Formats: sequence, structure tokens, C-alpha cells
Amino acid sequence: MNHTQTNPATSAQDTLQNRVGQRLASCLNEQAAHLPADIEERLRFAREQAMSKAAAARAAQPLAAADLPVLQASQSTLVLGQSSGSGPRWLKLAALVPALLLALGLVVIHHSQWYEQIRAAAELDTGLLSKPLPPAAYNDPGFREYLNEDPNATEEDEQ
Repeated sequence: MNHTQTNPATSAQDTLQNRVGQRLASCLNEQAAHLPADIEERLRFAREQAMSKAAAARAAQPLAAADLPVLQASQSTLVLGQSSGSGPRWLKLAALVPALLLALGLVVIHHSQWYEQIRAAAELDTGLLSKPLPPAAYNDPGFREYLNEDPNATEEDEQ
């Protein structure tokens, strides 16, 4: 449950600012009806310029509050994401780097296991070809144990 707490002093300040703003606006609106045409035209022109400068200032801001990353609650998991719009292109490409590193790591692991299998087979073949084997040894179930025996070892060493 997300409960937002408001500061009573801040709330009272906002209320006071709103009241002062409404009083000023109503006083200005009352007096605007009695202004000469040339002053109304100058005020209209000044208002348009202020609006265009405000729009340019908003467009020049590098990162608006709406574009900042926000934490969003998704059931019981927090997700870091953009609140609206799409992020910079380099940020999207940077997100691919971990995936590429993972793929590269998997390829290296696969290659090292393949190399280890080839090395083990070559060691077995070397053992087969370097020791004198009788033809009956190929059918013997203890064939690998025969290959792993030390030819210099005696029966006393093995017991």
C-alpha cells in the first residue's frame, strides 16, 4: 500500500499562493476592460513573446522530469524504466553489451569443452597405440584399466 503524506505547512502555503494569484488575476481582468486599444495591443504582443520564449525554454531543457527513469511497482517487483517516450539510441545499444558478452562466453565454454574432449580422445588413442596390446584385449571389459596400468609397476605395488 502506498500512502502519500503531505506536509501541512506546504499545503497551507500552496493554498495561500493560489488565493493571491486568483485575486491578482481578477483585479487585472477588471482593469483590462478599461484599457485603451493601443495598450491592449502592446500587452497582447508582450504575452505572445513571453509564450514563445517559454516554449523555447521548455524545448531547450536537456532532460525533462517526465523523461527521468522511474521505479514502477509491478506486483511485488520493482522495475527501473522510462516513464514515457524512448531513450537515447546509445542507451539501447549499451543494453545489448551484456547479451553479447553472454553469447561470447557460451561460445568460449563450448569451444573449451570441445577441445577437452578432443584432448581426452587423443590421450586414449596415444595410450592405445603406445602400449603393446594382445588382440584379445579389445574384447576385454577391463580394457581401460589395462591402458591406465603402469607397465613398470609390480603386483606388490598395486596391492
